[in-house]
Amino acid sequence: MASVSLERVSCEYRGQRGTVRAVDQLTLHVADGEYAVLLGPSGCGKTTTLRLIAGLESPSEGTIRIGGHDVNGVAPKDRDVAMVFQSYALYPHMTVFNNLAFGLKMRRTPKEEIKQRVQETARRLGIERLLHRKPAALSGGEQQRVALGRAIVRKPRLFLFDEPLSNLDVGLRLRARADLRALHRSSNATILHVTHDQEEAMTLGNRIAVLRDGRLQQFAAPIELYTRPANRFVAAFIGAPPMNLCAGRLRREAGAVGFTTILGAWWLPASVIPEALPGDGENVYLGLRPQHVAVAGAASASPQEATLRGCEIRHIETLGEHVNIHAVAPDKRAWIAKGPVDFASQNGKVDLRLDLSHAHFFADDKEGRRLN
Repeated sequence: MASVSLERVSCEYRGQRGTVRAVDQLTLHVADGEYAVLLGPSGCGKTTTLRLIAGLESPSEGTIRIGGHDVNGVAPKDRDVAMVFQSYALYPHMTVFNNLAFGLKMRRTPKEEIKQRVQETARRLGIERLLHRKPAALSGGEQQRVALGRAIVRKPRLFLFDEPLSNLDVGLRLRARADLRALHRSSNATILHVTHDQEEAMTLGNRIAVLRDGRLQQFAAPIELYTRPANRFVAAFIGAPPMNLCAGRLRREAGAVGFTTILGAWWLPASVIPEALPGDGENVYLGLRPQHVAVAGAASASPQEATLRGCEIRHIETLGEHVNIHAVAPDKRAWIAKGPVDFASQNGKVDLRLDLSHAHFFADDKEGRRLN
């Protein structure tokens, strides 16, 4: 297998309306044998990054290394990588067997070895009974498995997956995730996987690279992205439902620190106070995950909690074990809270209790960097 390294890589497209920078000064290091996921909204540069590594696009600047070797200018066929496309890209006139075997035949692999490797791959993916069929006779899920098999059978140094599960239904997607995890465990392959599905990224990746507008926002383990997002974009993007964000100001008074909004002032527990407080009058953003926002009961709040009173309920999502309560505070700011499945409101109003011991703070600037 092989490591992958991108050093200040950019990719520009020139058109009639000017130049578009799809990837912007991207530096990323993926270790040998790592399962890395590129995650971000549409148009953030995920697929372009994958195509740059595969050699299907050329960088405008920067260096790409695979296994420690500079591959700028190296033809795709000489990079020893296998790419699975979102569109499957199967050969329609060939059987499944020949689709799987095609890459091996092009490399002049002996016939017996081709047969052995194709059958082994087909067993691993559960498609042995499909080997005589052509793609038109397969379901979408079966075609996706063949596309994965065509990459696996080659045993390349590097796998590149471009949203390989996006066209599968929920049940098949869960099974395919298990297949990909098993593939990684058994082969110790280096895998770069592009997706816009957070759940897919969190369950598959050893580390996840979050991209925005072609720039890397954070590259970290899933739990770190969730519990310690590097900036406001990552905080809002990671998590379903997303993190609640509230603008306000931090102020120090008599040795304590409070967060002031137009709804009032709340004292903060010492564990979440930023080491370096912004200057007086500077806005910051407080962030709280929905599970740290609850429906207020009759009992009094603890010192580490604050209460938003008279929030108007806009929508309730019932999810089996809990509900997501979408509400709007008196200052018209939207909040999402988790509540019990039997939650009911008589008047369409609710008081929300904020557990400030789990508060995140972010700067109110373009980068929105984490403060605590």
